[in-house]
Amino acid sequence: MSFVLGPNRYGKAETRVVRVRRDTARHEVRDLNVSTSLRGDFTAAHVEGDQSNVLTTDTQKNTAFAYAKRVGVSSPEAYALALGDRLLTAAPAATASRVQVEEYAWERVEVDGTGHDHTFVRRGGEEVRTAVVVRERDGEPTVVSGFTGLVVMKTTGSQFTGFLREDYTTLQDAEDRVLATSLTARWRHATTDGLDWDAAHAAVRQTCLAAFATTYSRALQETLWAMGSAVLEAHPHVAEVDFSAPNRHHFVVDLTPFGLENPGEVFHAADRPYGLIEARVQREAHECREHFGEL
Repeated sequence: MSFVLGPNRYGKAETRVVRVRRDTARHEVRDLNVSTSLRGDFTAAHVEGDQSNVLTTDTQKNTAFAYAKRVGVSSPEAYALALGDRLLTAAPAATASRVQVEEYAWERVEVDGTGHDHTFVRRGGEEVRTAVVVRERDGEPTVVSGFTGLVVMKTTGSQFTGFLREDYTTLQDAEDRVLATSLTARWRHATTDGLDWDAAHAAVRQTCLAAFATTYSRALQETLWAMGSAVLEAHPHVAEVDFSAPNRHHFVVDLTPFGLENPGEVFHAADRPYGLIEARVQREAHECREHFGEL
């Protein structure tokens, strides 16, 4: 029986890179979690133990730090594009590089109503900005921007009724419910030319929030469709957008044992188990990528 090596890649995961700009009295902070990997002809390393074509993971880590200084971090996307190019240059046996960046946001501490020049507080909440850049040796890069952990809730304007029922169904219709989720969104750019990455990210995020707020939701699925459609309508540079939305259930508490009415004012927030709704909205002219942004 013979064997062959299947798909493989290797790299350095979760290098914590903090870049502080000190060239003026008012400092700027970009706080990143960087994961890099390479794909290519590394068969000899696996089957023969020959490392002569292997760009070490430690070198990848060092390059992540060096490029935070050499090219700076104007945005996660711009940094990842430059870092991915450098890794391909340094590793001739690699056919593709993948750089994944998570960014943690810091805000200025306010003193007498003004943001302090060099003191910051980590922004509250679970939200993390994300970017993934895949650079093939030949062809244009794939850039996927996004966020994860964006916790949103609307206290009305949502229902869930008319669903399929069978022997094990106990859920009752909800004509007016709390709709809450910790949203993950990723969008693939059809072009990378001339984009202001920070402004584009903020604009897509705001489009998602506005659609969530203004869509009367008959199901979380309908809300995801509305958000995705709004993103593609407003942002021509986006080819497709992917959502993952765990339903953070809020159940009305029965207060009748205490002689109290509860007209949808007191809820029990249950974090497990939860419904997980996932969907992709894409332009018809663009080929759907089953795992876009992945190798």
